[in-house]
Amino acid sequence: MLPSGMPRGAVATTTRNSGRSPPPFHPSFPCSLFPPSTYAHTSVRPSSHPIPPVIMCQRAVVGLVGVLLVVMGAAGAINSKGCTPLDAWTFDKIIPKFHAALVKFDVAYPYGKKHQEFTKLSAAGRGSPELLVAEVGVKDYGDMENMDLAERFGVKKEEFPKGEFKNEELKKFIRKNSQVYIGLEGCLETFDRIVDKFMVSEDHAQKKGLLRDAEDAWDALKSPSDRKIAETYVKVMRKVLEKGKEFVKQERSRVEGIMTGRITEEKKQEIEGRLNVLKSFIHDEL
Repeated sequence: MLPSGMPRGAVATTTRNSGRSPPPFHPSFPCSLFPPSTYAHTSVRPSSHPIPPVIMCQRAVVGLVGVLLVVMGAAGAINSKGCTPLDAWTFDKIIPKFHAALVKFDVAYPYGKKHQEFTKLSAAGRGSPELLVAEVGVKDYGDMENMDLAERFGVKKEEFPKGEFKNEELKKFIRKNSQVYIGLEGCLETFDRIVDKFMVSEDHAQKKGLLRDAEDAWDALKSPSDRKIAETYVKVMRKVLEKGKEFVKQERSRVEGIMTGRITEEKKQEIEGRLNVLKSFIHDEL
């Protein structure tokens, strides 16, 4: 067993505040990654906040670790592209350089579906210079590598969060708890920013102005694929103006119904992109 009751693949969610010890992790969301909002904000820039918020997430390692490591090879199982390995010495050197950081505590040689989801996220994060995606590999044997760092953040089995661990859920978590943009698959930052303002505004005239902004941004696009995505944003905004916010949830239910039918892989990807655009309009999920 790991010291302090830490299981393989355990994690914590916390921040470090102005030299004080980090608060204990108390998961408050059924998914495996949502921390208390008090400790998840990233509204203070590093220039006035020496250690920015550190978002820690969980991955459960299930199955025969040794057998799978032999199949995968140790070198290929350590880190993901775009993911920075951290230890007790580099943690405080690197974290302050970024506006927000997403750090996964895991066994030294991670593998499996949840690690693959994290790999997708680290690859997507390459276009977000303000976001650090990192990983701490912890050993419960030999030199107990990084066990001190795990104990520092209070990673404990009894506080191990439950729920799905998906790339898109992690992206929504980052958008909700920081000012760093990392879009869902098939979404565009310019339009997500406009929609954020559009959906919280209660002023009809302001909403119409934001719709015009979206239409202008659509006209300015050159890429056919981006123009198609932009068209979806604009059409949904028009419907919201006409029918109200409830249209978004109704349309989402309709589109999800299509997903349950027999459709081609190409059509499935198209519909998933539309669903992600619709999610940009639903703030209780972001």
